[in-house]
Amino acid sequence: MKRICVYCGSSPGKLPKYCEAARLLGYELASRGLGLVYGGAGIGVMGAVADAILERGGEAIGVIPQSLATKEVAHAGLDDLFIVESMHERKAKMAELSDGFIALPGGWGTFEEIFEMLTWAQLGFHEKPCGLLNVASYYDHLFTFLENAIDQQFVKEEYRPMIIMDEKPGVLLDRFNDYRAPRVKKWIGPEET
Repeated sequence: MKRICVYCGSSPGKLPKYCEAARLLGYELASRGLGLVYGGAGIGVMGAVADAILERGGEAIGVIPQSLATKEVAHAGLDDLFIVESMHERKAKMAELSDGFIALPGGWGTFEEIFEMLTWAQLGFHEKPCGLLNVASYYDHLFTFLENAIDQQFVKEEYRPMIIMDEKPGVLLDRFNDYRAPRVKKWIGPEET
């Protein structure tokens, strides 16, 4: 792995722990020589993870749509900042640049982004690890919901390993290193999407 995509909020959230965890993840990525790919903002949880990796001399690449570049205040100190035309282009570019995906606490956009990567994994479009950094139990209820989706047979049992959850950035990244994608039957090829 060379780079990890981190999905997270442009808001700092209610608890200081969210930005603290983002900084710890940034430090951990830098210490392992892993680059960061993220949404490109310099504020909130997004800004915290980018600032932390840059502080430690790591690589930070942002991808942000033109329409959000001023609203989310694009980070000015990144190694590279891709300004794209749409959210679809943003997500595709982030996926292309990344070898794994982590969701820190965030809102609708964060949920949508990590679930899109899980869907792509289920369809066999990639075999990259996807994880939740469960800061202050933020993802506990979501994980319970996902377990119920498996129990109710809307998500196949063999897809359970496609999402990894931990409270500690280092442990989550260790689990990424050990990740082996489950073999899935491809329903359609990437060229058919």
